[in-house]
Amino acid sequence: MKIEQKFSLNAPPNRVWAFLTDPYQVASCLPGAAIVGKVDDRTYLGTITVKVGPVAASYKGQIRFVQLDPERWEAELVGQGQDIKGKGGAEMRMQSRLQPKDGGTEVTVASEVNISGIFAQMGRGMIESVSNQIFQQFAAAMTQKLAAVPDSGQEAARAAPPEAKPLDALS
Repeated sequence: MKIEQKFSLNAPPNRVWAFLTDPYQVASCLPGAAIVGKVDDRTYLGTITVKVGPVAASYKGQIRFVQLDPERWEAELVGQGQDIKGKGGAEMRMQSRLQPKDGGTEVTVASEVNISGIFAQMGRGMIESVSNQIFQQFAAAMTQKLAAVPDSGQEAARAAPPEAKPLDALS
């Protein structure tokens, strides 16, 4: 299943990039998600609980950044997880891209998701609906967190992406 979403933030691309490449920040904005370990600078272990209608499932797995391009503000990550009860799993490949827009940042996220187990039986429409709800909750939480940290004048004035630095985070 392919899903593409866009949203805009009233924050400069540098701040949005720093946020989206920090898995701890991202997980804090996803309902039911947590980062529980770090394998290396690009790979993290995590958990998430998802509810679709009357059914809830908890997954344990990992995410890995396979591409980080701070010059173009593009990131790609892959993730996989297994239902902790052994009744299915999920795999995801997600690409995100930032674009400066009207003094803020437009975020485009394209995901390809494969689901097995009980959620796979529920149909694409329900899965897309739940995905949209989770994405909207994530965007709202991220907007709130970025608004809570005031810009430094220098950061807001900078138009170029930051220099590449070692990664200690997730997108």
